[in-house]
Amino acid sequence: MGKEYETVIGLEVHVELATKTKIFCGCSTAFGGAPNTHTCPVCTGMPGTLPVLNRRVLEYAVSVGLAVNCEITRVCQFDRKNYFYPDNPQNYQISQLYLPVCRNGFVEIETDGGGKKIGIHEIHMEEDAGKLLHDEWEDCTLVDYNRSGVPLIEIVSEPDMRNAQEVIAYLEKLRVMIQYLGASDCKLQEGSMRADVNLSVREAGTDTFGTRTEMKNLNSFKAITRAIAAERERQIDLLESGAEVMQETRRWDDAKGCSYAMRSKEDAQDYRYFPDPDLPPVRIDDAWLERLRAGLPEFQAEKAARYRAQYGIPDYDIAIITASRHMADLFEETVALGSEAKKVSNWLMGETMRLLKEQEKDPGDIAFSPAHLAKLIAMTDAGEINGAAAKETFAAVFEQDADPARYVEEHGLKIAGDPDALRRVLEEVIAANPQSVADYRGGKEKAVGFLVGQTMKAMKGKADPALVNRMLKEIL
Repeated sequence: MGKEYETVIGLEVHVELATKTKIFCGCSTAFGGAPNTHTCPVCTGMPGTLPVLNRRVLEYAVSVGLAVNCEITRVCQFDRKNYFYPDNPQNYQISQLYLPVCRNGFVEIETDGGGKKIGIHEIHMEEDAGKLLHDEWEDCTLVDYNRSGVPLIEIVSEPDMRNAQEVIAYLEKLRVMIQYLGASDCKLQEGSMRADVNLSVREAGTDTFGTRTEMKNLNSFKAITRAIAAERERQIDLLESGAEVMQETRRWDDAKGCSYAMRSKEDAQDYRYFPDPDLPPVRIDDAWLERLRAGLPEFQAEKAARYRAQYGIPDYDIAIITASRHMADLFEETVALGSEAKKVSNWLMGETMRLLKEQEKDPGDIAFSPAHLAKLIAMTDAGEINGAAAKETFAAVFEQDADPARYVEEHGLKIAGDPDALRRVLEEVIAANPQSVADYRGGKEKAVGFLVGQTMKAMKGKADPALVNRMLKEIL
């Protein structure tokens, strides 16, 4: 019988902070932009330039630390991590090794295996590097320094995760929390949240750690799940064949479904860290820390509990709506305008989620106003438009935040309000379809559906199907 193996996983999560300017200079952090247009002498590492810390970076880092139950380091400092690489213009990266801003925290996750605490070893602030662009046509490599100096926090977990499900639950918890704080949009596809996976395997029942590898280039939850499964199998195959696992950094190729070695894993001494002489220590006092603590938002778990008590909508709806602070705000503001909570929830859970999925957008990309959703619900409730017209109108609200009343008017979607006119059409439909009338009177309930359809067609969709159904049965 083969040996049983346990997987041990720790994560290093890099989060790009949502500041308007870089960590040590005033250059823009906007995503995109022509190469090397968001740069200055500081972030391109020119000799003689001096960095100045962006206060907002510190606020975001400490707020994330408080949200994940960390101890805040009252006097922290920046260090130089020395290495040569073309996208690193100073030949060092300003980071934190000796006194990181946050330490010893945890987050609680829920998986099929139940609840679990994942320890957070530390959170430190650092600057991002630039980007290398390989030009195959010219057979050369170009450097774009727009990203150089963009502020990051690195959240280093303890090796407390044992499978991909726990890893994804941990990342989801972090992502939602950081989005609620407004500290980052955490878009994996744009690189504003990046996870490096440290993984080792050991015989089940032992306490000693195996040799770990670090996997980079993971930009989706699916890629992370596949990479964990492949690396676990690779390490087990090595151990089973009597070989050793090498401590190294590996690059994951999601298209090929495999990883390959990039370099042997460096330790802290390889980077010759020392305190940055150009940046003074950061001192955090009680009053400033308490102001930040008081400014923390209501997070997903508390919001979900309140929704359960206040709105009485299903748990499934609550989980989806509160997974995005933007969607939760939209829900609450629409309800505050007088709409019924379940009806607002239905529009968000149904048409909104469908259009987001269709257009491959995130809930954070929703651009329509609560006022327009509230107006659409009111018009539907008042019987001014039927279900089909409401869906058509909502598509315009979703796309360009159109005013529902104006859209309905301009597109002639209003329900025909004259009961006498509707009765005349019904009588014509009944006269034209004697067989369906006979079927209905003979006990075939379904026959009325055909007559409703014919009436809606004659009314060009501008009638309330429920009213048509009721009047038809009265006449018959």
